[in-house]
Amino acid sequence: MSYRLPELLPWAALATPLAAAEDALARLDQLLATSPIRHGWCARTDFADACASLALHGDLVLLEDLVLHDAGRDRHAPSQELTRAHAVLRTRRRVAAAEPGWATSPTGLTTLSEDPDAAGSLDTVPVPAAPPIDDADEELLEELADVDSAFAAELAGIDALIARSSRLLTDPGPVREKSPLVYDPAWGETERLAAWRHAVADTRILPPVLAATVAVDAWTALEPLQHRAWLGPLLAADLLRGRGKARHHLPALASALRRVPRDRWLVRDPLTRCLTILGAVTAGAEQGMRDHDRWMLAREGLLLKVRGRRGSSSLPRLIDLVLARPLVSTTTIADELGVTQRAAQTLVAELGLRELTGRGRYRAWGIL
Repeated sequence: MSYRLPELLPWAALATPLAAAEDALARLDQLLATSPIRHGWCARTDFADACASLALHGDLVLLEDLVLHDAGRDRHAPSQELTRAHAVLRTRRRVAAAEPGWATSPTGLTTLSEDPDAAGSLDTVPVPAAPPIDDADEELLEELADVDSAFAAELAGIDALIARSSRLLTDPGPVREKSPLVYDPAWGETERLAAWRHAVADTRILPPVLAATVAVDAWTALEPLQHRAWLGPLLAADLLRGRGKARHHLPALASALRRVPRDRWLVRDPLTRCLTILGAVTAGAEQGMRDHDRWMLAREGLLLKVRGRRGSSSLPRLIDLVLARPLVSTTTIADELGVTQRAAQTLVAELGLRELTGRGRYRAWGIL
């Protein structure tokens, strides 16, 4: 259970694709460094990369469903794939918000290897207020006392559960055993993670993009986590940030790998796999620059429509929202801008946004 780099790398075959990938990624990062839509570009890319992460492993999640689910406006009950895509989205946001290199550190790996819901903060359980009692008779008071007693006992159990969970967060103690119905006990996640970290440590003398390529290839070969195969490209993207190659964005490596046939980066020949991943990085960075230019043109066109508007107009804020989301609904606009849904429809009509769903109900708008 190991991943070893060849002692003599075929630099003659790697030099040209590596230089192209390094150049494309550097140009994209420099473009985003001074871009007025950098935050919107990153937000839209997060959604696309989360969907691509699931698509790499055979699960289809619609971008529209993920955006609505993230906003808490699902059109139907979320599927298992949609829930996993949202977990990828939250993990990606967490990695992007952390310090560069945090995800590949021992602390980051331990945190990201667990369920994100289990590692989140616990909110205080709200206690509903008791209704006012005016001149109640003794029988009603006795019934209310019984209800209060039962409710107090239930709250005591909830308080005990919260206290136990808080102790686990502050002092987790021994690692909890995973259910053998879901996880293979003989998988050896600890040993596989150690082997992956050892492979990544061997890439310190390599160029950043080649090191990230090896990290992705090693993760695919070792499969350290049974139910988190999508984590590998995220860790490799954070490796690029930690090496200073992507200072202003978190590379969308899953979206990049989505652009090449799966069988090309899963062959036995390690050189072919590395060349395929390098080509994917180049294609992904170039597509990111094209997307940036297209969204900048869309932004300029929308700003022309709001020129001369009063300072209190909500249209400029709607433009920022549209650039930060792949699509928006009237409910999302109303919640984000603090207007009514009817006013949201009026704002959409004034901007002339394109309707993307083709439906008469539960419609959504955006820019392509």
